[in-house]
Amino acid sequence: MTKNTARALALALVCATPVALALTPTLARAQNAAPYQPAGVLSLNAQASAEVPQDVVDITLFFEQEASDPSALTATLNQRADSALQKAKGVSGVTARTGSFSIYPSTDRDGRISAWRGRTEIVLESHDFAAASKLAGQMASIMQVGNVQFSLSPEAQRAVEQKLTGEAIKSFRQQAASSAQAFGYSGYAIREVNVGQNGGVMPRPMMMMSARAMSADAKMSAPVPIEGGTSTVTVNVSGSVQMK
Repeated sequence: MTKNTARALALALVCATPVALALTPTLARAQNAAPYQPAGVLSLNAQASAEVPQDVVDITLFFEQEASDPSALTATLNQRADSALQKAKGVSGVTARTGSFSIYPSTDRDGRISAWRGRTEIVLESHDFAAASKLAGQMASIMQVGNVQFSLSPEAQRAVEQKLTGEAIKSFRQQAASSAQAFGYSGYAIREVNVGQNGGVMPRPMMMMSARAMSADAKMSAPVPIEGGTSTVTVNVSGSVQMK
């Protein structure tokens, strides 16, 4: 290699180095740059709600007893529960199931067990409020009414949600069209959309009665006065549109 060739090669290397160094910050900025966000994107949220009559009633019946022997107490509680279930079997439109069952000791001042207390429950469930109320009254000599709750059945909730979904989607599209026009666009295209349902409110307790209050009317077989309320069902539609 001649001296002139060597000098030319060294000069080329020196000149090339600053160019490579100058490109490095540019590449770093490109890698750290935020993703491209298209213009004219609009986020929207629409909602449709309805008050729906609660169509299911749960009536909790209970029996409490105190005894000195826990085994005998258990047998007594089971016998009462079985009698209540047998009485409910022949009633059309009403289903009966066992509820909670508990036995616990009572202690005296010295901390020694003086007696045993127990409680058993039966729950009546029905869409027919009148039938459930009548049966609860007829079972007053076996068990007492402790609690009444109303709720919305899954079937009724699904039917309402289907209707509300259409209303919420219609509201979403109307918002998209009017907003696009207000911003000076002629139309829009949906980018993403989410549809969600909010279930009915939690079952609402309507009635709590103590054993002492019910004991005076234990011989009565009149229907238990009950009246359901309403549940709020809501459907949300949210997403974004590309205004054109």
